[in-house]
Amino acid sequence: MIHIIDLHFLHTADAIAAFLVETSEGPVLIETGPHSTFHNLEKGIQAAGFQLSDVRHVMLSHIHLDHAGAAWALARAGATIHVHPAGEKHLLQPEKLMQSARMIYQDQMDLLWGEMHPIPPAQLKTVSHGEVITIGDTSFRAWHTPGHAVHHIAWQCGDQVFTGDVGGVKIHGGIVVPPCPPPDIHIEDWQTSIELIRSLKPKTLWLTHYGPVQAVNEHLHELEERLLDWAAWMKPYAASGDTVQHITPLFSAYVQQQLMERSLSEAEIAAYDKANPAWMSVTGLLRYWKKKTGA
Repeated sequence: MIHIIDLHFLHTADAIAAFLVETSEGPVLIETGPHSTFHNLEKGIQAAGFQLSDVRHVMLSHIHLDHAGAAWALARAGATIHVHPAGEKHLLQPEKLMQSARMIYQDQMDLLWGEMHPIPPAQLKTVSHGEVITIGDTSFRAWHTPGHAVHHIAWQCGDQVFTGDVGGVKIHGGIVVPPCPPPDIHIEDWQTSIELIRSLKPKTLWLTHYGPVQAVNEHLHELEERLLDWAAWMKPYAASGDTVQHITPLFSAYVQQQLMERSLSEAEIAAYDKANPAWMSVTGLLRYWKKKTGA
C-alpha cells in the first residue's frame, strides 16, 4: 500500500508529496520534503498508522531541498538514507548546498527550507543504476535518470515508478511542466531518462509534485514536448546576452499563458507556483544553452 503524505509546503496543498510504502518489514519513505515541513511529514506518517521511528529506510530521488531537506532528521531517528552516488557528498557535508541555496533565497531560506545537518556515513547508502534494494516482501529498483539533476534516481516498485522531478510537475488536471533549476539541466539526458521510464511500462507514475498519474504515455509525451518547447523559447535569449532580470518576467508570462490553457483554480495555480516557480527555470535553461553553445 502506498500512502501520499501532503507536506503542505508554505501552507499550500498538493505542492510537495512524500510517499510511504508499506512492506512486511515496516514502512519505506520515498522523499522527505524540506525540513520546514518535517512536522507535517511526521503527522502524515502517524496518520498512516506508523511512528517516525518505524521508518528504517528512506529512498531519495535527488538531494534538492524540496525532496531531501529533511533526510538528516530521518537519519537522526534511525533510518538509512539511499541516495545517488553523486549526491552523497552533499548529505555528508551539506554546507556548500545550503550556502548556494541561501544565495538564491536569502532571508527566505529558513521559512522555505529549514535546517540541514550532516548525515553520518554509516547511515548513507549509495545505489548504482539498476540496483535492487529489497525490504521484506518489497523490492525497489534504482534507475539513474539525469536531465533535471545529475544525481537523480527514479525508484521502481513493481509496476509503480516514483519519478522525483524527472517525471515533471502536474497539479490535478493541469498541464505537465518540467522543473528546470540550475545547475544540471540537460535536455538530451532528460529525454533519455523519459524514454527509460517509458520502457518500464509502469502502471502509475508517482509525482513528488503531485501525486499519481495513470495516463503514463500521455503524461510523458506532454512532458517531453513542453521541455523542448521551453528550451526552444529560451535559446535565442541565451544567444542575445539578455539579462536574467529582463528574461524572467517574459518567461513567467509565457508559462502563465500555458497554465491558463486549463481551467485551474486559484489554489491549483498557487500549487504550481510553489512546486515549480517559473523564475527558477530561467537560469537553468540559460546555463544549459550556454554550456551547449560555448557562449
